[in-house]
Amino acid sequence: MKTTKLCILALAVSASFGAMAKSAHETVSDKVIAEQRQELAENTEGEGFGPQSPRDIDSAAGNNTLTFNAAPKYTEMNLCNIHFHKNAEHKGGEFTKYAGNGDGHGYQSGFKYSGQLTAAELAPVKGEICPSKHGDVQPGDTIEVHYVHSTAQVEPGETLGACFNDANKNPQLRVETQVYVVVNDTTALDFEELNEHEKKDGVHQAINIPNNTGKPIQYAGSTTGPGYNEEGSPFQVTWSVRPKIAKVNIATVGEWCEGNDFDEDHAHGVRNLVVNKDLLSEIEK
Repeated sequence: MKTTKLCILALAVSASFGAMAKSAHETVSDKVIAEQRQELAENTEGEGFGPQSPRDIDSAAGNNTLTFNAAPKYTEMNLCNIHFHKNAEHKGGEFTKYAGNGDGHGYQSGFKYSGQLTAAELAPVKGEICPSKHGDVQPGDTIEVHYVHSTAQVEPGETLGACFNDANKNPQLRVETQVYVVVNDTTALDFEELNEHEKKDGVHQAINIPNNTGKPIQYAGSTTGPGYNEEGSPFQVTWSVRPKIAKVNIATVGEWCEGNDFDEDHAHGVRNLVVNKDLLSEIEK
């Protein structure tokens, strides 16, 4: 298999559209999650995998010493993809409330906003927002948006495969991360505006990533998604995770799902939080 196809296939698995999920409402036991973590440990031990993601950004500890150069600032790289996960993959900051074990394949798990919302913000809306077989997006939901950037000469496109091309099969990758809370409020942020992009100073940029949600926690990690619950991700990613949430108008989330340059129409599942310190880098304070 050609390297490009391999990268696209592996990254598509990491994004995981949940083909293996049994039910949108099934919840697995703690034992299942523990077994998945044990499988991950066994499948990566001694294999040379670099640090993994997602993680608790409030904990700096990590024993994985495989290092790679941090990616440049995102303003010096090309935006290649935008997608979002229902519930935050990362834990920390203002999103520390565990959503539960979910179905064992990335749905109904992850972390939620730990603050309070008003009754008006939680008021139901008509119709389904970004529906899929795993459910839709509703007022009060937490979503984690990944603005993925590449040093390859690429344009924004579908899946994480858009971050690679034939001229550069091993680009540096950076994910600028913002956790949003979806609310029924027309005065909240506009999701379509937040995801607007244009070419600026020679590179493709998401021009409206929030800059008032705390200093991003930067660390060395990997690609995510539930396809890596039991397998290590071989891709090296520089992460910048903002610790504070921003509120976004649910109507605009639905409008974005109805048509965007990334062919995204629903929320992705989440990878189990990586807690094995041998698979985590140390966060430099």
